[in-house]
Amino acid sequence: MGDELRAGVNALTATFVVGVLAGLLLTPDGRQWLRHPTLMLGDRANASAPPASTPVTPPAAVVAAPAIPAVTPLSVRLAQGPLRIGVFGDSMADGLYAGLYRDLRGEPKITVTKFSEVSTGLSRYDYVDIQAKTQRQIDETPIDVAVILFGTNDAQGISLDGVIHDFGTEGWKAAYATRIDNLVAMLRGRDVAVYWVGLPRMKSARFDGRMALINGVVEARMRALGVPYLETAALTSNEAGGYEAYLPNDSGRKVLMRANDGIHMSMAGYLRISGPVAERLKRDAGLDREAGTASASPAG
Repeated sequence: MGDELRAGVNALTATFVVGVLAGLLLTPDGRQWLRHPTLMLGDRANASAPPASTPVTPPAAVVAAPAIPAVTPLSVRLAQGPLRIGVFGDSMADGLYAGLYRDLRGEPKITVTKFSEVSTGLSRYDYVDIQAKTQRQIDETPIDVAVILFGTNDAQGISLDGVIHDFGTEGWKAAYATRIDNLVAMLRGRDVAVYWVGLPRMKSARFDGRMALINGVVEARMRALGVPYLETAALTSNEAGGYEAYLPNDSGRKVLMRANDGIHMSMAGYLRISGPVAERLKRDAGLDREAGTASASPAG
């Protein structure tokens, strides 16, 4: 009877395991866990405090800024040759690139190159190591300015130094801040000026809250590092401060600004967020002064 009992238990166990695996394969989260079991076990997006095994870390807003060298002013670079701008980030940055390219295509002294890649971010370096990827990109294609927009894929846990930090915890904020700092330090160490663009307003209140958290960490780091931060949440909100797919353009007519997913933008929406970035870059490069001088010169 002992052997029969053990055989029965083994058979039940095998059936249970097969059932669990089948269930995992039939759900997106389950398939993600099978690909990255360690990270997914630690990614409890709604957690409000780090797990007991996570070391105590300071909030991102008070992390000491690393020593980062100053970079050559854009106006000086422009006097030496074309100003080479690179756009880095995820699928949202793809659209930002399209907008910037259109905004600046009339400037013969400026080039705009796309380095962004869909489904990437600063949380999952086990998938794409953005630090290493960006370094390779600028080694192959030198630039003067990096315009960065990350975040739509980053509301998940970060595995850093053998510790998994759940999204939104103080440990996560500190880990995310470290990756931001390292990326900025690498770029500015190669004399690349950095401009970081914030995430726009999102349709889902839950997702919007997550993106707002990421914006808060990024803005705090840019302030600490002395890097320009161009926010877009207010620019993509209605008068009440909420999400709206149709927003007024410069002439006051309401235009579709968002894609159907409530995350990405329409082309009009990308031009809405790229416009202030282009103006800031032209101002820092002194192109607005050149335009003013040209328009004030008498006709010959």
